[in-house]
Amino acid sequence: VLPDNPSQVGSVSVTVKVLDVNDNAPEFARFYEAFVCENAKAGQLIQTVSAIDRDDPQEGQHFYYSLAPEAANNPNFTLRDNQGN
Repeated sequence: VLPDNPSQVGSVSVTVKVLDVNDNAPEFARFYEAFVCENAKAGQLIQTVSAIDRDDPQEGQHFYYSLAPEAANNPNFTLRDNQGN
């Protein structure tokens, strides 16, 4: 539920850099939009994303997710690769 007061709403874009060497770059399996409430707890799961690559058979795909080096030390944002694409 979004607050009624627009001054209590903020947004941020997340950039995903795709490193790929074949014809079709991997893409997210669907459109993702996440919302974080002010009472979210440290370590709380906010969003899970999944990707597909149309160049590879589905059972042969594995994607690795990591933060960019400049974001790796940000205590307000973490990323965990759950090894499940």
